[in-house]
Amino acid sequence: MKIRRKLGGVCGSDVVVSWRLFFWFVVLFVFSFVLFSTMFVFKGKFRPVVRSVRSFSTARAIIGDSATLSPAVSIREAVKLPEQTLVFLKYPQSLRLFTKDDLICVFSSGDDSSKLRKEKPEAVDSDKFGGQIVRCPETPPGYTISLAISRWTIDDHLAAGPTHQWDWLVYDAVIDHDNSTVVFVKGLNLKPGKVADVSRYECVYGWDFAKHNRLIRSDVISAAQEIVRCRTPLTVLNGPKSAHGPVKVSVRIKGGTGMLPSIAQPDRIVHPPRRKPFEMCVCTMTRNAAAVLREWVMYHAGIGVQRWFIYDNNSDDDIIAEINDLERRGYNITRHFWPWIKTQEAGFSNCAIRARNDCDWIAFIDVDEFYYIRSGETLTSIIRNYTASAEIGEIRTPCHSFGPSGLRNRPRGGVTEGYTCRVILPERHKSILKPESMNATLINVVHHFHLKDGFTFADVDKEVMVINHYKYQVWEVFKEKFYRRVATYVADWQNDENVGSRDRAPGLGTRPIEPPDWAERFCEVNDTGLRDQVLEKFKDNKLQRLGLRSFCNKCLRSAADKCGRKCPECRQLIG
Repeated sequence: MKIRRKLGGVCGSDVVVSWRLFFWFVVLFVFSFVLFSTMFVFKGKFRPVVRSVRSFSTARAIIGDSATLSPAVSIREAVKLPEQTLVFLKYPQSLRLFTKDDLICVFSSGDDSSKLRKEKPEAVDSDKFGGQIVRCPETPPGYTISLAISRWTIDDHLAAGPTHQWDWLVYDAVIDHDNSTVVFVKGLNLKPGKVADVSRYECVYGWDFAKHNRLIRSDVISAAQEIVRCRTPLTVLNGPKSAHGPVKVSVRIKGGTGMLPSIAQPDRIVHPPRRKPFEMCVCTMTRNAAAVLREWVMYHAGIGVQRWFIYDNNSDDDIIAEINDLERRGYNITRHFWPWIKTQEAGFSNCAIRARNDCDWIAFIDVDEFYYIRSGETLTSIIRNYTASAEIGEIRTPCHSFGPSGLRNRPRGGVTEGYTCRVILPERHKSILKPESMNATLINVVHHFHLKDGFTFADVDKEVMVINHYKYQVWEVFKEKFYRRVATYVADWQNDENVGSRDRAPGLGTRPIEPPDWAERFCEVNDTGLRDQVLEKFKDNKLQRLGLRSFCNKCLRSAADKCGRKCPECRQLIG
């Protein structure tokens, strides 16, 4: 079939147009367009970036299924610490989280691409709202930090979020059992052990602090040390979730420097069951304790501890693998990433709030501290003996400080076997707390808490129970104490400040230089009591290491030291 049309040409002649010719012309045009578009992509002119303007399907096709991404993955914010920068990643629901190998820390200086630096992250941790905390190296002066995917080119990275300083920040928050919000703050510089004037402060809630007309303000109930307790608004307790994610809370200093920056998104503590599942729990804050954690957990399981809360203060050893292994063996142990510097008191308060649901009693000790009960009884038995009165809310135990005991290398049989020489007089004390007795301010100093009116504490006789504090170990271990002290109001040992403090080792000064006689120091009396008890009750003679029993969950909730011997499930765990 042909169509004739009159076309106004030069000669005024007729032109015959074929449908077949027109069809092949269109096919050639489409083929040419597709061909040149494909060549343009594969020449590298197009690079996928995780932003809302890019197609997720395109990004996934180029990056690969092993790093499934979403345009909604973004950097929420970052916090600069002295030796690292924390980058907080926000994810949509049901998306696979990145691993350490997927990510690259990118440091940039303005628009000068020649100054871009990239380094692998030190670690990646999950946060409590389904996001991630990426631990990057310290941000160089004059640089901003972002993240890239390892398959990307260096100039493609996620847009940087706001960056905060660690010492001027609201860094954590939790909604307590009474619906008040407990806010953890750096920068208020309140005096230790003192209650501050609440009229100076105001709590501020919001999903976007830049929108001042949408902020919700509330009264401060109490303020002490690094903790502010706020009256939580009903709109926060009962209101719908925002598209921006969980609500944030901050603190405003009235008539002063204004509102502190905040990364704190309060999560709610579940109301406790009618009967708590554990009678005896332990909370500790530690760094790089993988080498000693097993001995510490297994020993205390043998004397009645049933639950462990490990607040990990920026460890870079194998502590996560060690905790996972202990959990597989039947120990009820959890790790809580707590990266904040010099916040031991605040961390213990945070732990006390979270443990209240599970535990009748909580001990606050370090991983180099071991309860020693001379009679061989369990901790729970001692607690019952000292808490016949309902007024007792805290039990305080004296500490004996042990020295290197002549050793120059780590004891192969563990600290309880290796260190047997100590100073004569006890130093300080550590506490076992009934969480319901805590004062609302949550003030705690040197491991003991301020109690509510109507509660008091009991001192344990040192002939009944003491804590063996393996404080002055071989120099290889002890010198790590010069790195940084975790307590808020204790000076770091490298600072020429409070040199005479009891926290320091006498005569060492401010430099981590081993004295020639270090192995013989702090040895005034030979004390093999705990060593002998461990060798008799808990040692695996064949393996020559602490072979304390692993217990099933049923036995952990009962008298573990008796149940484990008879329980078939426990015997199977022992292997």
